[in-house]
Amino acid sequence: MRARAIVLFVVGWAALWFAAYPCTDIVVGKEASVDGSVITSHTCDEGGPSLSGLLGHGGSSGVGYDARIRVVPAQDWPEGAMVPIYRQLCNVGPQTVLEKVGEIPQVSHTYAYFHVAYPFMNEHQVAMGETTIAQRRKLTPSEHAIMTIEQLEAIALQRARTAREAIKIMGALAEKYGFQSSCWYMAECVTVTDPNEAWVFEVYGVGPLWTPDSGKPGAIWAARRVPDDEVCVVPNISRIGVIDPQSPDFMFSSNYMEVAIENGWYDPKSGKPFNLTEAYTPETGEVGDWAADSVWVLNRLWYIYSTLCPSRKWDVNAPLSSYPFSVKPEKKLSVQDVIAFQRSTFQGTPFDPADVPAWYVSDGKGGRVKSPLATPFLNEDAMALLGITPDSPSYRPIARYNCSYGFVSQVRSWLPDPIGGVVWYYNDNPATSIYVPVYCGIQQTPISWQTNDRYIYSRDSAWWAFATVDLLVNLRYQEAINDLKAVRDPLEEEFFKLQPAVEEAALALYKANPELMVRFLTQYSQSCMLRAEEAYWKLADYLMCKYNNNQF
Repeated sequence: MRARAIVLFVVGWAALWFAAYPCTDIVVGKEASVDGSVITSHTCDEGGPSLSGLLGHGGSSGVGYDARIRVVPAQDWPEGAMVPIYRQLCNVGPQTVLEKVGEIPQVSHTYAYFHVAYPFMNEHQVAMGETTIAQRRKLTPSEHAIMTIEQLEAIALQRARTAREAIKIMGALAEKYGFQSSCWYMAECVTVTDPNEAWVFEVYGVGPLWTPDSGKPGAIWAARRVPDDEVCVVPNISRIGVIDPQSPDFMFSSNYMEVAIENGWYDPKSGKPFNLTEAYTPETGEVGDWAADSVWVLNRLWYIYSTLCPSRKWDVNAPLSSYPFSVKPEKKLSVQDVIAFQRSTFQGTPFDPADVPAWYVSDGKGGRVKSPLATPFLNEDAMALLGITPDSPSYRPIARYNCSYGFVSQVRSWLPDPIGGVVWYYNDNPATSIYVPVYCGIQQTPISWQTNDRYIYSRDSAWWAFATVDLLVNLRYQEAINDLKAVRDPLEEEFFKLQPAVEEAALALYKANPELMVRFLTQYSQSCMLRAEEAYWKLADYLMCKYNNNQF
């Protein structure tokens, strides 16, 4: 009973409402990074379970995004084997009964990959970040379409050795079997990288009337290569823009223009080049909707682009069309720089939720001072109390309290695949969590990191350590965030400082005994994950004692 009360307290605060909270992806070309890494990232936001399920009134749905990180090993398959296709593969938990909606032929050999809600890397350093993007309602997928984005990612990671291969696989499967939304009726974007290239892949529905025997593609898709010396940001909105069909830096479905022409969204006689974003993205919508003019989309673009290129004058009120697909940063980026973006609450900008006027209280001397309770992590009730609405500039920072997990990945051409691919992974809120190195060549993650039931609070699950700390920090954020940083920052810095030595040792083992190298990287990654977990449980105990409401 006590555990149930705790889980109600912890999750209930973070799962009160569905709003415009999904993911932010940042992708960095190899010449735009400090060391030649190709980088992508993902924040799996809006991930809490439903309260009806939490109270025992729901079925298997609404369990939240799957944050159980595990390695699916490589495998050989017999001739005639089939791949089961499931609905909502991203929203599963230990008690979930998966809904099978179809099956497709299996290939003879599949590669090892990491499986979570949105699978993110395979043994060949192909890495993927996901972000849901807006699409016109008329494109709402057909009930006959079965390929959700997480299913496409999982299949592509098991079959592709390069980013280009992965895109072609996802595109072909979406066309043949139909693209299905995982999030409302929305389209999807995947940032796809390998050690040499970075791409942005977008896929849209074709409307509710499509059937597999219609003879038409069941999806619209296109992909655009990110220039090696540039950075692209995808904050829940299409970024591909104008398509050049003659350029090798674009890939697309045969119907990429056809649906727009049929619906009057593009006139080929106009003389204008075809713009994928303008054709399939709603220009405007109701407050809080997903549209090209949504404040919660544009504020993230403005913040990241203005930070990457500060000498350029970026208008905070400029429309989506004013932002280029990608920009050349004035300073090359490290993994830590991308982490800093993921942790951003827009501090020091007009978008900071912890700096709205309502947070300022009397100091007893005739002046005003920020309340120690001021926090950037607000649920619906707190926003209403502070006067923050979906069209407010401080509505949605990059870091979210209701994030399930996320990562920054780096892949490197000069290292063997098992060493070159590393995911800096975190659980829960990126602003309060710690990033741990997980190498793509490892055999297994710790059991506690493979364990997560959002309906049962358990110290056997690493995820709950980070979620508990996030909740407790938010009780008195202005003070408690410093307690957190005192524990987190030295440990995270240690992980980064050890990286060169760890990889040097791994490379020596790779040359002498590859099997020993795999064991070494597995043990090292697991030790980092377990050290972070232990540190956060101890921090949770400390914060509980310091900030409980019976202290004086």
